[in-house]
Amino acid sequence: MVVGDFALELDTVVIGSGPGGYVAAIRAAQMGQKVAIIEREYIGGVCLNVGCIPSKALIAAGHHYQEALNSQMFGVSAKEVALDFTQTQDWKDNGVVNKLTSGIGFLLKKNKVEIIEGEAFFVDDKTLRVITEDAAQTYEFKHAIVATGSRPIEIPGFKFKGRVIDSTGGLNLKEVPKKLVIIGGGVIGAELGGAYANLGAEVTILEGSPQILPTYEKDMVKIVEDDFKKKGVKIVTKAMAKEAVDNGSDVTVSYEVDGKQETITADYVMVTVGRRPNTDDMGLELAGVTIGERGLIPVDKQGRTNIPNIYAIGDIVPGAALAHKASYEAKIAAEAISGEKVEVDYKAMPAVAFTDPELASVGLTIAEAKEKGIEAKAIKFPFAGNGRALSLGKSEGFIRLVTTIEDHVIIGAQIAGVGASDMISELALAIESGMNAEDIALTIHPHPSLGEIVMDAAELALGLPIHA
Repeated sequence: MVVGDFALELDTVVIGSGPGGYVAAIRAAQMGQKVAIIEREYIGGVCLNVGCIPSKALIAAGHHYQEALNSQMFGVSAKEVALDFTQTQDWKDNGVVNKLTSGIGFLLKKNKVEIIEGEAFFVDDKTLRVITEDAAQTYEFKHAIVATGSRPIEIPGFKFKGRVIDSTGGLNLKEVPKKLVIIGGGVIGAELGGAYANLGAEVTILEGSPQILPTYEKDMVKIVEDDFKKKGVKIVTKAMAKEAVDNGSDVTVSYEVDGKQETITADYVMVTVGRRPNTDDMGLELAGVTIGERGLIPVDKQGRTNIPNIYAIGDIVPGAALAHKASYEAKIAAEAISGEKVEVDYKAMPAVAFTDPELASVGLTIAEAKEKGIEAKAIKFPFAGNGRALSLGKSEGFIRLVTTIEDHVIIGAQIAGVGASDMISELALAIESGMNAEDIALTIHPHPSLGEIVMDAAELALGLPIHA
């Protein structure tokens, strides 16, 4: 380690290169700032390398495998369908992940962002050191944006080792397990559980809450649960995981449900009970930055911490741990440093679960609207009434619009069904723009398309349905 090195000067430094960090760096550079980004592991962060993107690749592979096995309803049948999981993993890593991460590296260089490899530690509110295995360098900075993301939570009795794995391990298995136990039925657990069930694994999900996907409404989750049952996925709710014993060739999981001790043996147990913000062991306290409850950093509406020249975004600040939230906050922080009069507004923050079928929500649920004292109503239009959904063989699900009673302003929406992740954007725009149901109903939607379900739901909200 270098001792007494000369400090190099930086204008704006971004720590972390995930969906928050790299977006902040590029936007800051676009605003005329001289920017450096520090990354200790890999460009693109967790999301692109071992999270959002590779998980969707495995989900897509599972869908293709199931389509090859079960397309008789379309008059299509295939013989001797085989899964080469090694090839699947190679496509995921090289055909998807590496293309995206190399693309981000190119974008950073194109915008003249200096990439510094190593681990950042604050010395004070204007100085940090970047340490690698064999060297260290001190930097002085004017502004810093901390975007260090989060990591999986390790629970007692389930140390990540061998056949006890986290979501990263789950994405990088060498083979599809014959049996897989998942601790935690939230979005990550349900998504990967569905992916491996589609790829042929016998999956058991242990969830401590009364239902899987506890952040979504019950009637939405019921459709996912029904699909899981068809695929043989076992769901155990109100279950308390106790311990995992790695037997070498398999792992035994003990858990408690309704006061009764149970055990189950599988090839792997994957723990997906949540994530912890990466705010420890980086010297934030030396910089004077306040770290609040659960390791999260309190910030103002521009992402500024209690130290005026240090900002924080993404999973390390309060709010939903979503990649698109981090990217949104990144732009606000970068522009605020340039003196722009901007601030965050989470009025329409969509959330998606890439389950079968997909779930998506934005704005308020009807229960949340009532809690806020808003006079609102909720209406549902089924996918079964849509020609495009029927032609896809995916008629399960519905769209629900939450509107004010007086003037039909759209204040919330929930979608359970094929394409929900894409369809929710129109409704996010409607909420963000203060549109009412008539604005949607009068917008011409192409036929036949899944988007027509949004139009039909809007007409239903107005009491003028054509297809209901």
